[in-house]
Amino acid sequence: MATLYELTEDYSNLLAMAEDPEIDKQAFADTLEGIGGEIEEKADNYAKVIREMEKDSEGFDSEIKRLQSKKASIAASIKQMRHQLELAMTATGKTKFKTMLFSFNIQKNAPSVEITEENLERIPIEYLIPQDPKPDKKKMLEDLKNGKELDFAKLKQTESLRIK
Repeated sequence: MATLYELTEDYSNLLAMAEDPEIDKQAFADTLEGIGGEIEEKADNYAKVIREMEKDSEGFDSEIKRLQSKKASIAASIKQMRHQLELAMTATGKTKFKTMLFSFNIQKNAPSVEITEENLERIPIEYLIPQDPKPDKKKMLEDLKNGKELDFAKLKQTESLRIK
């Protein structure tokens, strides 16, 4: 069986032959039907492989979600266990000790900032990080679809293969 590339080339050659007035019409039709069937069979095989790869990809997505959920659960357990150990150490007054395996110590963390003002306008500009503006493509799309002319953007229609 020919490759998809070869079949595409055969089709191009066949189309060039179609413009030749001396070509036998029956031979041309038979050749066209043969190539067409091969392309359809090749397309079916491509679609089968694509579907299988899509299923694999979905399976990977499911496995990623499962593992992320498990990771989050383990992280929550670690946090809870650390908190319980810290509470027990504080309650018993044993905030620093060593065992044969580990050293335990409750210490102060580095200072951090807690923002108490919800309204950003009340925070002086020197404490704000400027953000670069970015285009609002959803608004542009909506305006262009509604007929508004924009000299800095245009509607673009693309195509892609759909396999059903």
